[in-house]
Amino acid sequence: MDLELLYLFNRTWTSPALDWVMAVASCVAVWMPLLILAGGLMLIFGNFRVRAFVLCAGLTLGLLDGVSSKSLKKSVARPRPNDVRADVRMVDLANASPRLLALGKPLKIKMARPSEKPVEGNSFPSSHVVNNFAMATLAAVFFRGRGWLLFLPAALVAYSRIYVGAHYPSDVVVSIFLGVGEALLLFLICNALWRRLGPRWFPKTAELHPDLLK
Repeated sequence: MDLELLYLFNRTWTSPALDWVMAVASCVAVWMPLLILAGGLMLIFGNFRVRAFVLCAGLTLGLLDGVSSKSLKKSVARPRPNDVRADVRMVDLANASPRLLALGKPLKIKMARPSEKPVEGNSFPSSHVVNNFAMATLAAVFFRGRGWLLFLPAALVAYSRIYVGAHYPSDVVVSIFLGVGEALLLFLICNALWRRLGPRWFPKTAELHPDLLK
């Protein structure tokens, strides 16, 4: 079933327009500068809840991407489909620096060529998916209805990781649950820490905002 879905998304349900959309969605380097800019503006001009969201999001990304996902990749060691299968399409933006310049160049599309040497198992979990669904979950917690909209781009990124041949569908599905669950756990921890330490370190702010959501 996993391979059948992979081939369906990666080789059958394809088009030149989808190739471009999925390549852009999968390329972190293209849209990361915009996210950093948005985060900076939110910290400068946002209210308490907005700033609390940005700080929680930064902490969550650091822990998930730098610790949780890397540890799981190392322990599971599942190779990516495009590393071990010759029948997988690889769709990517052209080489360019800065990466944003690749948007004006033709895509790189080719069939995978499995290496004869052992490859690192980086297929599970998908850091892209874990991170994006974690951010969408935090946005939904902090901003309710408006925050839920972030699940739309998160879903697009998740689909793109299968489309470009970087992950199996099962990697993506489990990564979604990991992102949501870990984000909720880290929010509860951050909120508990604020309730405990906020009145001690920032008494005036904590008096006005005893909870991260208030």
